[in-house]
Amino acid sequence: MIAIGSDHGGFQLKQEIMAHLDELGLAYKDYGTYTEDSCDYPVYGEAVGRAVSSGEAERGIVICGTGIGISISANKVKGVRAALCGDCYSAEYTRRHNDANVLALGARVLGPGLALKIVDTFLGTDFEGGRHARRVALIAELEERERA
Repeated sequence: MIAIGSDHGGFQLKQEIMAHLDELGLAYKDYGTYTEDSCDYPVYGEAVGRAVSSGEAERGIVICGTGIGISISANKVKGVRAALCGDCYSAEYTRRHNDANVLALGARVLGPGLALKIVDTFLGTDFEGGRHARRVALIAELEERERA
């Protein structure tokens, strides 16, 4: 299952991504926002992050105007590795090498066509493990030390 959330700036792109996920037959849960009324991106970054961190969702997608604020918010949730991607190469390699579990997108930066290709790349790429697993473990250790 994929957790998806956005603020008002990412609402329209989120609608397009959900329609795309429907076409692909992929299960998702919308964590809001549900309108284009002004709202606070940290609320939705946290909600998606918690869904991924708890195991309720395997991966997450967060969207705001630039993708920056909502990715910072999602990354504050323990166990989340949110990556802001503006191209397919970054989406592929953040999965292969970083085991990123949340994709962040900037709705005011990307067109919907490219955004959907980035989503497909992110969702369709597996973590390579190997030497990269050691590095992801080091990130988790850093997170533990910071929260202690």
